[in-house]
Amino acid sequence: MKNIVTWFEIPVTDMERAKTFYSAVLETGFKDNEMNGFKMAIFDYEEPAVSGMLIQAEDYEPSKTGAVIYLNGGDDLSVPLERAIQNGAAVLFPKTAINDGECGYFAQFTDSEGNRIGLYSVE
Repeated sequence: MKNIVTWFEIPVTDMERAKTFYSAVLETGFKDNEMNGFKMAIFDYEEPAVSGMLIQAEDYEPSKTGAVIYLNGGDDLSVPLERAIQNGAAVLFPKTAINDGECGYFAQFTDSEGNRIGLYSVE
């Protein structure tokens, strides 16, 4: 097994608002799907990759107190973090060096739905 993480799901209460937010922040698209009353928007990805989706369904509740998902911040997470702020995100942790930058950088924000989301980049 190459990756510990194989899939993630980010709960949303307003699918269109969440898709607009993540499209702007990560400059990505989605493949929409619906199954058994679950509305899903799968993040675009290229194989081989770990990916995930936005999901709107009963028993899926956005939270900033549960598990934290870190998304790829590209070459410098300052860029998507600024786009998150421009789209209404509240910064919980600004860009922060991990072990003086030897292990990269992280930041955290609340998304359009109230989830705590992280960004990671090498620089």
